[in-house]
Amino acid sequence: MSNIEIETEDKLEYQFHPATNGVVNFKVRANNDAHLALTSGPAESDPMLEIFIGGWKNTKSVIRKNRSKPDVCEVDTPDILNAGEFRGFWVKWQDDVITVGMDGAAAAFLSYENTSEPFPINYFGVCTGWGASGSWIIEQNAPAPSAPAALVSSGGAACWVPAANGEVPPNAVVGGADGEDMFIARSQHEGAIIPGKLVASHGCAYVAWGGVENPKQEYEVLCDGNGTFVNTSGGEIPPNAIPAGESEDGEPLFIGRVNHEGTVTVGKVQQSHGVCYIPYGGQELAFADYEIYVSQ
Repeated sequence: MSNIEIETEDKLEYQFHPATNGVVNFKVRANNDAHLALTSGPAESDPMLEIFIGGWKNTKSVIRKNRSKPDVCEVDTPDILNAGEFRGFWVKWQDDVITVGMDGAAAAFLSYENTSEPFPINYFGVCTGWGASGSWIIEQNAPAPSAPAALVSSGGAACWVPAANGEVPPNAVVGGADGEDMFIARSQHEGAIIPGKLVASHGCAYVAWGGVENPKQEYEVLCDGNGTFVNTSGGEIPPNAIPAGESEDGEPLFIGRVNHEGTVTVGKVQQSHGVCYIPYGGQELAFADYEIYVSQ
């Protein structure tokens, strides 16, 4: 597997290369503002998607469309870049879903579904600016991505926003209730990315796995979503159900919820098992009839 080594100046001018297999894996060493563009041709154009990592003095990262504001997805990422060491990232695209994550992390920290103006991505460009120059190592011939673990919704962007210790990010999506709002969250556990529930007063999210309810102090929260829940049962997954994670074996997991003992509890749907699992009362409970989160 060969690598491309690139040096970029502080001038916000993209250097373009062919994109293959729907993924770019790269490492970058920069103080701030490592930018990557996705285009159909080897130059800036419309339509175009740009990914800014470590922008705004290395405090946040965004996805921007056609050089326009507001950004279609934005998260706080303090000190994500470092001028003294290479930091690794991946960018994947599949079925008009663009996801961005850190090397070694299965979950994306940025995601966007480009439903309003889809286009074939044949090239990527890299650049630095806003006071930063950069050194890049770009992996060639990377394997094609599996089904995206990041969740997006048609008709607008939805982001998974990292949070911890009961924190609820702005515009978090309410998925249920148990005396208080219960938010849609997900977390990594035993090699899987599992949708579950965030109960802010408990200071953690919970995911169902291995027969028990697993508390997670670090998690991601679905924000800015415009989906809805619909009734289903067994392994009947509606075509517009939105993947929100994956099992340790790589099977897509969906967001489900169940009415149980006076609560509406959010959990995971695993099609091959034909049930929705919820974390409740210290246990992993399975239900054949449930609601599933779909795009509208």
